Amino acid sequence: MSAPDFWDDPATAQKVAQEVTVLKESVAAYHNMKESWQDMFTLWELGSEEGDESVYPEVVQMMQQLQQDIEHQELTLMLSGEYDGNNAILTLHAGAGGTEAQDWAQMLLRMYVRYAEKSGFKVETMDFLAGDEAGVKSATLMISGHNAYGYLKAEKGVHRLVRISPFDASGRRHTSFAAVDVMPEIDDNVDIVINPVDLRVDTFRASGAGGQHINKTDSAVRMTHIPTGVVVQCQSERSQIQNREQCMKLLRARLFELERQKQQEKKNELGGDYQAIEWGSQIRSYVFHPYNLVKDHRTSREVGNVHAVMDGEIEPFIEAYLKSGLGK
Repeated sequence: MSAPDFWDDPATAQKVAQEVTVLKESVAAYHNMKESWQDMFTLWELGSEEGDESVYPEVVQMMQQLQQDIEHQELTLMLSGEYDGNNAILTLHAGAGGTEAQDWAQMLLRMYVRYAEKSGFKVETMDFLAGDEAGVKSATLMISGHNAYGYLKAEKGVHRLVRISPFDASGRRHTSFAAVDVMPEIDDNVDIVINPVDLRVDTFRASGAGGQHINKTDSAVRMTHIPTGVVVQCQSERSQIQNREQCMKLLRARLFELERQKQQEKKNELGGDYQAIEWGSQIRSYVFHPYNLVKDHRTSREVGNVHAVMDGEIEPFIEAYLKSGLGK
């Protein structure tokens, strides 16, 4: 009997193809940087020999671009964790405070979508629960792309907003909180055993936008893992079968993350260095009033352009987090 063909397994074939693509992109990036360096050096030599100072601004611009490319590659090399290369499942929950907190969660949701789009990642909404009057109570995104989890794991924690509330007629300053959870999407070959007997599956009508069909059938799915109490739900797809598949992806990721947290807590207890993520222990503050500043409390990285950050430019915080070694 002949051995099975390696490519007969579609999942394995796809994974290998993705790894080959990543390696090709890394090699291409190296050659591009090498060519940029050679072009810059040649231009500088020609300008120096001919005494042509007009080339210097172009040389400086090329040098700055090359420096950015090198720093990006250095950052990529820091993503050496076992699951850093995986897709990311990002979940947002509005804190206490009603409409004000729900609006803050919506602002963060937009920030992450803009960041993902700028980074070339694909964004898919797995679950969305709208706020009572405005904003969002909770939302779950699947952010797909190489190293999506490696970068976005820096965002896990409580995010704090300080601003003059647009929902307060008196124009008072408000403080709002939202929690961000980030998990890697787990491949089927990772050993996460889910016994069907341990699952309670409920179906209900989707509450979000999606046309007439999605609100007239019980297409939304909620799964409860009875032994752990973990609850996941998905209502973004039109089909109940598709929502069940999405729920299983989310459940696998949550159970995997729960096990990782248990192991980490044991290590931290032995080392005496554990601090739970909870309301009041924010990782980052976004201040719109009385001044403009975004500060990450873990790395002390600050950015004065709060509007640029809310438009998805969160790379400085991710870079500082990875360089600090907190993500290991």
